[in-house]
Amino acid sequence: MITYDFSNRIAVVTGGTRGIGAAVTKSLLQAGARIYALYASNGQAASDFVESLPEYKGKIFAVQCNVGDYSAVEGFFNFFDKENDHLDILVHCAGIRMDGVVAMLPKENWDKVINVNLNGSFTMFKLASQRMLRKRWGRIIGITSPSGRIGIEGQANYAASKAGQVAMMKSMSKEVAKRHITVNCVSPGFIDTEFISGLPEEQATSYKNSVPLKRFGTPQDVANAVLFLASEESEYITGTVLEVSGGI
Repeated sequence: MITYDFSNRIAVVTGGTRGIGAAVTKSLLQAGARIYALYASNGQAASDFVESLPEYKGKIFAVQCNVGDYSAVEGFFNFFDKENDHLDILVHCAGIRMDGVVAMLPKENWDKVINVNLNGSFTMFKLASQRMLRKRWGRIIGITSPSGRIGIEGQANYAASKAGQVAMMKSMSKEVAKRHITVNCVSPGFIDTEFISGLPEEQATSYKNSVPLKRFGTPQDVANAVLFLASEESEYITGTVLEVSGGI
């Protein structure tokens, strides 16, 4: 097993108390990082998550923050700055889905998904990078989706937000490279989280059969990729998308 040392690193993980984000948070904690795990609304679930990790008391802080609200994110970073003089790693996992075919998709469902997934990425990337630019080092990692590359029926809003996220990352990676900041995306395929847990059995089987490796991925599969891109060993990798999709 590859081991990493993040003992002197401070990280922000959005969506960091559930699903993929929780696996990323745990993995970074195990490697020694100090973590601010942001969550949108479920305070009880966030509190339960932190309490399930008593060995990391003083190293993990769950903070409520709606990434789709620019002023809320500014407020979080103002709070962050009072406790820390730098930020090393941003892992942006927060995202929502509100599926529907374009012809029948309510405008508010389009707006909500674009706001959280794409506008939220812009806000987090912007404000995190400002803190990394001062230190001249940083790792920004966005969790995107193959949906943004291939399109999936009923997910036009989600696919558009994820395609935009990748395009933004590619542009931004060129803007901050001189300051030794890398910007990359990890693109999970079908991962065994609540995102797919509600699928009908027939549909879940169909999706699984479409994966060359014939299984759904685990949150840890994604976290392993994130750890690499967050490490110093990945210093010559920027502006790219790492697919963790079982070969889709």
